[in-house]
Amino acid sequence: MKAVRYHRHGGPEVLVFEDVRDPEPGPQEILVRVRAAALNRMDTRMRSGGWPPPRILGADAAGDVAALGPNVAGPKVGDRVIIYPGISCGNCEFCDAGQHNWCSSYKLLGTQLDGGYAQYVIAPAINARPIPKGMGYIEAATLPICITTSWRVLFTKGQLRAGEWVMIHSAGSGVSVFASQMAKLAGAVVVTTTSTAEKEAKAKELGADHVINYRREDVATRVQELTEGRGVDLVIDHVGQATWAFSIGSLRKGGRMVTLGATSGALHPLNIFDLYRSEISILASGSHTRSDFDNGMRLVHQGRIRPVIDSVFALKEAAAAHQRLEAGLHFGKIALEVP
Repeated sequence: MKAVRYHRHGGPEVLVFEDVRDPEPGPQEILVRVRAAALNRMDTRMRSGGWPPPRILGADAAGDVAALGPNVAGPKVGDRVIIYPGISCGNCEFCDAGQHNWCSSYKLLGTQLDGGYAQYVIAPAINARPIPKGMGYIEAATLPICITTSWRVLFTKGQLRAGEWVMIHSAGSGVSVFASQMAKLAGAVVVTTTSTAEKEAKAKELGADHVINYRREDVATRVQELTEGRGVDLVIDHVGQATWAFSIGSLRKGGRMVTLGATSGALHPLNIFDLYRSEISILASGSHTRSDFDNGMRLVHQGRIRPVIDSVFALKEAAAAHQRLEAGLHFGKIALEVP
């Protein structure tokens, strides 16, 4: 099969489009003929210094079931499917409790296991879900990581409620375009941040109530103005070092922040006084569960949230797709069309 993988860590130039042996499904696994994959920030982290090479990247993939391993129940050959990328043992205390992401053997496609930047990928049958009717492969491929993460940080972790104010950083990121839609559906007031007038307009089209251009305004000051000195109830921060201070400064007394990434860096001095004086709760979300995935997919099947596609590249152009992602030029998801 054709695939894109890295044989050494580095920039986008280390991604190689090449022939790789077709994988074979084992017990309770399916072989999926991938039609489209989508990029996530963790792809660039893996490529630049993550899991040892060689590795096929890609946690997001959609396609057709091509073959079944022994003892598969559910999916059938020919089914159009999306794959939930988190894989666990299924029988430990955490898996039994539905916390698959806490399983000691938890793995993710495109990191510990070969992923969707390929014509074929292996996944547990239990991780396959039908593509919504009328949806194409490219749109479907953009869903797994971002709808799952969005549901988890807003509701499983963040406990967002109707009427609350939520600030979601980086309006154009894959997670943020889904999280903004979900938060609006939940009846929240959505504040988001961005760096350009073009992205500001697109964020408003998605339903954001307030968009702050962090190049022109001090974010925390503007939030306090918008909330009349109260602050927001919840902050969703996947940027890290560059946004940490004004994330904390934007929260109300007793507010909550969910941290789920550090694309700008992981280290930032923490003023403990700010936390306990305002009784702020900092929550972390490093992964997710099939339940989070199913809750997000329910909204997609109902037509209540939609994918936002920034651009589509051919699989062999994965390096160019990575360049666009790392340049921060995108609004929405960047996808790969698989031949």
